[in-house]
Amino acid sequence: MFKKLILSLIFVFGLFGLMFFERASAQSFPEVSIKPYVSGLDKPLNIANPGDGTNRLFVVEQVGRIRVIENDSLLNEPFLDISSKVACCYEQGLLSIAFSPNYESNGYFYVNYTNKSGNTTISRFSVLSANPNRADSSSEEIILTVNQPAGNHNGGHMEFGPDGYLYIGMGDGGGSGGPNNNGQNKNTLLGKMLRIDPENASGSLNYSIPSSNPFYNQSGARGEIWAYGLRNPWRFTFDSKTGDLYIADVGQFKLEEVNFQSANSSGGQNYGWRIMEGTSCFNPSNCSQDGITLPVAEYNHSQGCSITGGVVYRGYEYLQLDGIYFYADYCSGRFWGLRKSGNSWQNEQILTTQYEPTSFGRDKNGRVFFTDFANNAVYEITGITTPASGTPSPTSSASPTASSAIPGDGNFDGRVDGLDFVIWVDNYGNSNVHGAHDGDFNNDEKVDGLDFVIWVDNYTV
Repeated sequence: MFKKLILSLIFVFGLFGLMFFERASAQSFPEVSIKPYVSGLDKPLNIANPGDGTNRLFVVEQVGRIRVIENDSLLNEPFLDISSKVACCYEQGLLSIAFSPNYESNGYFYVNYTNKSGNTTISRFSVLSANPNRADSSSEEIILTVNQPAGNHNGGHMEFGPDGYLYIGMGDGGGSGGPNNNGQNKNTLLGKMLRIDPENASGSLNYSIPSSNPFYNQSGARGEIWAYGLRNPWRFTFDSKTGDLYIADVGQFKLEEVNFQSANSSGGQNYGWRIMEGTSCFNPSNCSQDGITLPVAEYNHSQGCSITGGVVYRGYEYLQLDGIYFYADYCSGRFWGLRKSGNSWQNEQILTTQYEPTSFGRDKNGRVFFTDFANNAVYEITGITTPASGTPSPTSSASPTASSAIPGDGNFDGRVDGLDFVIWVDNYGNSNVHGAHDGDFNNDEKVDGLDFVIWVDNYTV
């Protein structure tokens, strides 16, 4: 079998080599479009779905309200209004919402806001049992308060991870150049990614610290810390399929960056700030990169000035977008796509717009949306090609499989060519993979010679 495989490879390179390399050099992301979804919001900052199977999205307004989009329409009455408790605006305000993994049964959700003293507050609220579109505003339980030395670099995003714990992105506390070097100081929660269990109190805390956290019970470090070396993480996301974590971190003078953490990570990464800004030394200027996890993507300030982290597309409608992490820049309105292929990354600008994107989110079917300050609206990112035949309807709970695309078409561009061979080569020998976009064309969770045979059988000149 192996000998046959090698002979087949030689044949393929000999017959199709030139065309293969020409196509590979021209590889690009699938085209996307943006379409209006809802308008009439007030400083929309965050968008999330409750994970309860309903066709709803929840949009956070910076001024202190949470609005409901139900069946593609914005409801008039807010889900929650705590504007009287929130300091707004600039980089403060009501910044995010995160629904309990058990929301359908316990009705708990969590918000991150700046209180009237200018400090970060993480609180839990409950939904009204008599009305799923209204929260009980009197049910607040403060889980965690973090003192903020300045009104900027507060971070503010929260999400529950695949492990059921709440992750909280904290900025470094502000000040140009990180004057207190909080990102590297493990005795403070500032400049960190935190990981806590907010639904099980422990001792004097209104939460507990997972014993699997990297600095749990370690002298000279806060146990809540999952990762450090962040300046102002403005949105992070977990890939809903793989569990991988993407963190967008706003830069200082030069570089905006995207950091990556694989799903099997045990935490403890140092993402560099203020030693590094992106892949560039910051302070000191002749720094050592030892022990620092560098970003997988970055762009300089000729292309924007403030990154807005996005989400990974795992929707049912446009399989050509599968696995692409979409993100943008608030200042320039540029959008990028980022995806991993084997051990390498491809990063490409895909759109230039007049929007001011502040966050991204997904609905229960994996459709991707972003909130826009410029028009106080929500927009949807879509592919521009016809959805693949056999794709599940938007209300289906099924996941896309290799059978819904052309066998051997790993990048879902509608043809089987050298680009798909690159995907197979990059992933050859891997196991526990997740479908055609990883080179597993027969969906047996490994990339081997059988997948190559499928590619050969379907190769299109």
